[in-house]
Amino acid sequence: MKNLSIVLLLGSQLSAQTVDWSSVEAIFGRKGAAQGDVLKIPFPRSDLKVKVGDISVEPALALTSWIAFKKTGEHSMMMGDLVLLDSEIASVVSKLVAQNIEVTAIHNHIVGESPAIKYLHFGGHGDVAQLAKAMMSVLSVTATPLSSLPPATQAVEPDWSKVESILGWTGQRKGRVLQVAVPRSETITDNGMEVPPFMGMATAMNIEMVGEKAATTGDFVLLAGEVNPVVKALTESGIAVTAVHNHMLFESPRLFFLHFWGFDSPEKLATGLRAALDKTNSVKKK
Repeated sequence: MKNLSIVLLLGSQLSAQTVDWSSVEAIFGRKGAAQGDVLKIPFPRSDLKVKVGDISVEPALALTSWIAFKKTGEHSMMMGDLVLLDSEIASVVSKLVAQNIEVTAIHNHIVGESPAIKYLHFGGHGDVAQLAKAMMSVLSVTATPLSSLPPATQAVEPDWSKVESILGWTGQRKGRVLQVAVPRSETITDNGMEVPPFMGMATAMNIEMVGEKAATTGDFVLLAGEVNPVVKALTESGIAVTAVHNHMLFESPRLFFLHFWGFDSPEKLATGLRAALDKTNSVKKK
């Protein structure tokens, strides 16, 4: 326990400092987003042309793999989520096993998409450079684009002000997609190490404009007692629940990740999402 306390103390000191992630970014050949002592690197599956009915799913809506690293002293924690075709799963699992990286979940997030997509969650601990190199070898057995990210298009962005007002949170704009992340009030740990919201522990609500309407998907991060109240709120708002499952193995408190899909006016979708969010112990921003 004494050694763990020292590790956690060092982690809290690191969070207040700027961590140099340049060596990790060099391994992946692209920049990531840093927040505190966490680096998160996205890998949009721009190679995939996925549809749900007539709706083309953009990478920012539901098709971006990501890998996150958290520095705690000399130790690093890694976790993430890979977007995979069914045909890629076996090769990826074999490579993860060979690299001593844990598989923590394999499942759907949405339903009725074509081609079928699965999401593989993983975790690891150790030297950050070795973890990064291991994940590059994993990505190499998929068709994930590994070259530097292309510059963002300059398309006119939708006006999300009404949606953000309803949700009570502002989000990140990525083309026609709005991404809103809402952290939980509790401290979440995995194997005794704190996992910040930036590492996938925040409820994610993504909305893509499709003409005058919008599609929404994402996941609510929930305690057991919140699952069915959220199911009820979403269902009554016309938003379908598409999956309820784990993403990790040794988290505390125990968490469930509830995925959803909806298609309607952006304001109506936001109203339904806010009704569900109000059933959770999430941070209240407004």
